[in-house]
Amino acid sequence: MKIPLVDLKAQYASIKPEIDVAVQRVLDETDFISGSAVSEFEKSFAAYCGTRSAVGLANGTDALQLSLLALGVGKGDEVITAVNTFIATSEAISATGARPVFVDNDPQTYTIDIRKIEEKITPRTRAIIPVHLYGQPASMDAVNEIAAHHNLAVVEDAAQAHGAIFKGKTVGTMGRLAGFSFYPGKNLGAYGDAGAIATNDEALANKVRMLANHGRLKKYEHEIEGYNSRLDTLQAAILSVKLRHLRAWTERRQQNASTYSKLLAGTPDIVTPVVHAGATHVYHLYVVRVQERQKVQQALKEEGIATGIHYPIPLHMQPAYKHLGLPTGSFPVAERFAGEILSLPMYPELSADQIAFICDTLIKACHSSTASKPV
Repeated sequence: MKIPLVDLKAQYASIKPEIDVAVQRVLDETDFISGSAVSEFEKSFAAYCGTRSAVGLANGTDALQLSLLALGVGKGDEVITAVNTFIATSEAISATGARPVFVDNDPQTYTIDIRKIEEKITPRTRAIIPVHLYGQPASMDAVNEIAAHHNLAVVEDAAQAHGAIFKGKTVGTMGRLAGFSFYPGKNLGAYGDAGAIATNDEALANKVRMLANHGRLKKYEHEIEGYNSRLDTLQAAILSVKLRHLRAWTERRQQNASTYSKLLAGTPDIVTPVVHAGATHVYHLYVVRVQERQKVQQALKEEGIATGIHYPIPLHMQPAYKHLGLPTGSFPVAERFAGEILSLPMYPELSADQIAFICDTLIKACHSSTASKPV
C-alpha cells in the first residue's frame, strides 16, 4: 500500500470540474494580474476569517514581512517568535532589518512557551509572532496579555492553521495582523506560491496593499518604495474554489486525527498530539513523538508509508543563525523533540483503512525498535 504524506492528486480529482471552470474564466478574461478573481477571493477569505480585510499576496513569507513593515518594524528592532517553526517566520523578521529572538516551545502543544516570552523582552522589542503550529493555535490570550503590558504588536503566523479557533476566536482575528500561506500542501493551498494577510485594521490593510504593489494604490502614483508581492489572478481563482470546500475538508482532517489518536492510544512508545484547552485544532499535520525515529521512519517507508519531520533542526541551530551565538542547550525542549517528532500522512481524502494500516505499522515499528534496544 502506497500512502503519501499529502495527496494533492486526490484533492484535485475531487474538484476538477470546478477548478477547470475557474481557470478557464481567467484565461478567457486574460486579467492575469489584479483581476476580478483577486478581489473576490479577498472578500471571501476575510469573511471566512471573520476580519474586515484580507489582502492577497505572493506568498506567506511576504505576508509576515509586509505585516511587520506596515507596523513600522525595522533595523535595530527585535521580534520575538518560536524556535520550532519553518524558517520563513524568522526570515520575514530579518528581511525587515530586525533581529529574531527565539523562545522554546511548550512541551505539550509544541507552540511557543508563553511562560518564557517575557524574559526575552528588551527595550528593542517591537512585536511578537506566535506561530499556530501544525494547525493548533498558540495560547493567544496569554500572548496578547503580555503584548499589551509591554506595548508590543502581535502578528499571527497562521500559515498552518486556516480556520483554527482559540477560545471562540478564529486565527487571524487575535493579532494586529495575521499572515497566511497558501503553499500547495497547506489546508487551503494554491497551485503555486500564494499568501495573504488578514486584519481588522483597514489602515494596516491598505499599507500592506501599497507595500505589495510597488508602493502604490493607484497606477503610477507611488507614495513609497514598495515590493512586488501581488497574488496573481489564476491562484486567486483556484483558492476561491477550494475555500468553498475548506470547512468540510477541515472536518475530515479532524475526524482522521481522532481516528489516529484512538488507534494509537495506550501505546507507551508513541506520544500523540495534545490539544490545549479552548483550542480547535485543524490538523495541517498530525505529529507524534517516537524513540529511535530513524528506524521507525524506515520501517514505515518499507511499507509504502511516507512521513515527514517538522522540523528536524531548531532555528537557532541552523547555519543561517550561527551569528546569533545561541549554543546547543539554549532551547532544550525544541532540541529534544527535534529528534523525536514524526509527521504521519494527513489529508481529507485519507481513508479509515489507510489510517488503520499506518497505525498498525507504526505500533509494530515502535515495539520492534524498543525491543531491539540494549538493556
